[in-house]
Amino acid sequence: MTQRRVRVSTESPSYTICVVGTEVSIDIYGSIPSGATSFDARGTSGVRVYVVYNPSAVKKPAGASRWTLNSQVEVIVSMDIPSSTVNDSKVRISYYGQKENAPIEGAWLYLTCVNVSLDADTDRSGMVKSNGTNKTKWMWGPDGQGAVLLVNCDRDSPGSKHMDSAYQYVQSYAAANADLFSFQDLQDMSLMILRIQGPSAIFADYKLVLHVSVSDVDKVRVFHANGSGSLAQYEHVLGSDKLSYVVDRPSGQEEETFYVEGLAFPDADFSGLVSFSVTLLEVSDKNAPDTPVFTDTVVFRVAPWIMTPNTLQPLEVFVCSMERDSNPNGDFLEALRALVRKANCKLTVCPEVENRHDRWIQDEMEFGYVEAPHKMFPVVFDSPRDRGLKDFAFKRILGPDFGYVTRVPPYGHVSSLDSFGNLDVSPPVTVQGKTYPLGRILIGSSLPRSGGRRMTRAVRDFLYAQKVQRPVELYSDWLSVGHVDEFLSFVPAPDRKGFRLLLASPDACYKLFKEKQREGNGNAVQFAGLDNVKTITIDEMLADKTLRSDSEYVQSCIDWNRHALKEELGLTEQDIIDIPQLFVLNSSRADAFFPDMVNMIVLGKHLGIPKPFGPIVDGRCCLEENVRSLLEPLGLTCTFINDFFSYHTLFGEIHCGTNVRRKPFSFKWWNMIP
Repeated sequence: MTQRRVRVSTESPSYTICVVGTEVSIDIYGSIPSGATSFDARGTSGVRVYVVYNPSAVKKPAGASRWTLNSQVEVIVSMDIPSSTVNDSKVRISYYGQKENAPIEGAWLYLTCVNVSLDADTDRSGMVKSNGTNKTKWMWGPDGQGAVLLVNCDRDSPGSKHMDSAYQYVQSYAAANADLFSFQDLQDMSLMILRIQGPSAIFADYKLVLHVSVSDVDKVRVFHANGSGSLAQYEHVLGSDKLSYVVDRPSGQEEETFYVEGLAFPDADFSGLVSFSVTLLEVSDKNAPDTPVFTDTVVFRVAPWIMTPNTLQPLEVFVCSMERDSNPNGDFLEALRALVRKANCKLTVCPEVENRHDRWIQDEMEFGYVEAPHKMFPVVFDSPRDRGLKDFAFKRILGPDFGYVTRVPPYGHVSSLDSFGNLDVSPPVTVQGKTYPLGRILIGSSLPRSGGRRMTRAVRDFLYAQKVQRPVELYSDWLSVGHVDEFLSFVPAPDRKGFRLLLASPDACYKLFKEKQREGNGNAVQFAGLDNVKTITIDEMLADKTLRSDSEYVQSCIDWNRHALKEELGLTEQDIIDIPQLFVLNSSRADAFFPDMVNMIVLGKHLGIPKPFGPIVDGRCCLEENVRSLLEPLGLTCTFINDFFSYHTLFGEIHCGTNVRRKPFSFKWWNMIP
């Protein structure tokens, strides 16, 4: 509770303003009349007057209300109801001599009470309530409090070439556009209401100033609703280059409405917390600064960008058409269309004129979303790889209620590990009592303390700063392409933790092939039915020392990740399924020997798995049959799709060549404790 000190005098009345919820300390010692030894203090109706004293030095008077004039006695006044007129409440300090029953002199303090409250949706109910408590602290958890702010990074204005308010900021331009593009733009913003009660005449001597700190001014923008009708009546008053705004109070108007938008996601140099304050200033009638009387502050947290795991419902699948390419994918597209129909979701095909011979749509972008109590919308994270698809997310996906964000390294250097096939997220997990209700982000990197490839710091810093899906860095630099989706995936499951982790496994593949060899099928061949691809029998694969050596090395790399995933995601062996897969080393880094089956697309219970062209045993591919036996008991349907020439020979698979937008979590991120 804020407290001010006001001096009174027996020579002339004093005047001050009292804000509801605050205290005023009266200095009764500045003009004590001669001979005075005690005093009493009384207020008119609506004024609470009480005395604070040190009981070890001052004795409370018995019966009579006179107090000894002692420096350790203080008079405090407060008011709970705003005044109707200026100076309509009073406090009288009466001074008494040692023997007199009547006061020898008195001092008057005239009070005008006002209520000033800066409010936002601090209880996260979707509504702005008056005089919220603990507005200056933002707390996580179901019992926490604090308002939420969205980065306004969609494009609501039809035909606009730009994003909404955040466009220039996100694109690293110098300044944000100061205009609203549409009324729909306001719906993305958080309300902040300034409530003012009390006589309007008092503001001849006082003024209200809304302000934001220098450190936050480039992270937000605030618009003042000065009327209704046109967009021009929403004045840009704070943010960008505006630090403060004097609120002109129309006569009798008790509420001023402001709309607040974020311009920046949390990042390495930004915690995501932003505070706004309103200060009541007493206007000086001299050539001196105005005097602050009262300040009210409210804190917002910018909503994080949240990724969605495979276990969430698919809404839309994205894929590129490569019909005129030297490695066309027409048959693959037809198979994918059939799978998408079964999964009952939308299919969006990026034509060749837009993909510019770049089929790796998973590598270009990742879908997520942002959420506040009043609004939620998807946001696409555009990777810094910037090949043929570099403009697709911005030109085709960004739109009304569909946001966009990107991070680019300062010097423009990117590696294969900056592609978003190297970015995944687990389903919700609990690790040693710590719950991650939104899962944990997984990114591939080099081994600790080694000098290999890593995802660029600009992207890693962004992912860590979101807080709600604390990243796990895995070891993927042993792969030629270097992406985590080459050796892991998650699928939904009806039991245990609600999912299984799939890991590529050379050991599982050798175990399967040895079993088929013992059964007398050593002559069954890998790659049968593929034009111009050399076949190899099970016997030959098992006898190939180089293939065996390469696969043993790869298994050791996957085992390193297996241990890390068990530790960081709280998994046991029962949560992991080994998918048979062989790898070969090229220039000391690994590639899949046959189509990489963990690099699949997961659409609910429907799995689109790269067709491995494995040895045919009893009329069926033994690799496919093995995978079916592992996954179909979970209620999953396995559809094996031929991607051999359209993706596999180009060092990618189905997951690399597709992308999925999914339904957001029902869990509210602010209810977790990071």
